[in-house]
Amino acid sequence: MLSGKRIILGVTGGIAAYKAAFLLREFQKAGAEVRVTMTPSATRFVGLETFASLSGHEVAVEIFPDDPGSSDWTRHINWGEWADLFVIAPCTANTLAKITNGISDNMLTSTVLAARCPVLLCPTMDGEMYESPGVSKNIKTAQEFGYHVLEPEAGYLASGLVGKGRLPETEDIIEKASEIIGSIKGPLEGKKVIVTAGPTREHIDPVRFISNPSSGKMGVAMAKAAQSLGADVTLIHGPISVSKPEGIHSINITTTADLFEAVKEYRDADVIIMAAAVSDFTPTEIHQQKVKKAEGENSIGLKRTQDILAWLGEHKKEGQVLIGFAMETENLIENATSKLKKKNADWIIANSLNDKDAGFEADTNTVHLLGIDSDQEFQGPKKDIAIEILNTIFR
Repeated sequence: MLSGKRIILGVTGGIAAYKAAFLLREFQKAGAEVRVTMTPSATRFVGLETFASLSGHEVAVEIFPDDPGSSDWTRHINWGEWADLFVIAPCTANTLAKITNGISDNMLTSTVLAARCPVLLCPTMDGEMYESPGVSKNIKTAQEFGYHVLEPEAGYLASGLVGKGRLPETEDIIEKASEIIGSIKGPLEGKKVIVTAGPTREHIDPVRFISNPSSGKMGVAMAKAAQSLGADVTLIHGPISVSKPEGIHSINITTTADLFEAVKEYRDADVIIMAAAVSDFTPTEIHQQKVKKAEGENSIGLKRTQDILAWLGEHKKEGQVLIGFAMETENLIENATSKLKKKNADWIIANSLNDKDAGFEADTNTVHLLGIDSDQEFQGPKKDIAIEILNTIFR
């Protein structure tokens, strides 16, 4: 259930904070991507570097960054939209009280208010504190607000007393998180989505071909994002340099003609995402044997390949969403907008080879999502951009 999901792990200032490191690892083993936010008090128990190293992301603590020019103070909004689940473990009585009263004096409590996903609270404190009227009222209020609450376990506590207040075992938190995730229906639930990815190759002879440097990273990211939003995904791909995602039906193709035939077979899908870098030209003659240098011609005859996106636009069924990609080296917005209209697409995702850390083979990207009356820019890792794009289109 957690594979491919995005989880925010909130850590508050209790002695059980060290256990959150083990919980983070188990979430990762289950296939989830985890980001961590901590209260300032939590950093007294576990250092920021621990969670930053384990998660691979900077840990969010304070609302306002040290750098006055930074936009990190809006991180709670971005993370609130990014996450599929927010788990606060341990959740102290203090943080519980802030959450139930809408107080947002640190990054963790601010992110709770901004979160669009389910929130799981794991109250953890001394037994007498847990049984107090104030905490009991706050737990009830949290449940009435729609927050999920996993009750603490009874046992030996940090105070030396025995009572109810221990952080539940890691496997119990994982099980509860999986149960919550499993009950969520994404915006693409029940939809069939086709994603194309990677380059096509147009052979000149058995050992030479015309192609491009596409790695397939963006297309695979789009396929995973669609899957995480509940879609039944089929990935049609050329020779990609990244691993094929688990749980997604994939079809391997080589040429543009192969891709066209495969796409035609799945043309009735609810959503078609044309992320493949399709060759625009193919040789007029394909030699069956390797052409020797001494015997070869100085020129190669070329002909245009099938314009698959245009064909899909001409044959688009009612209610179908067609998403194309545009890679440009100049006049990005103008050329991509023209493509949007000419191909009868609903959306074009445009990026430029001139942008730093973007384009072919990079793990990051800078793209414009263009609709009929829309232009939004997204920057960051391709896997994050993919989920942001689909959430924008289908929210």
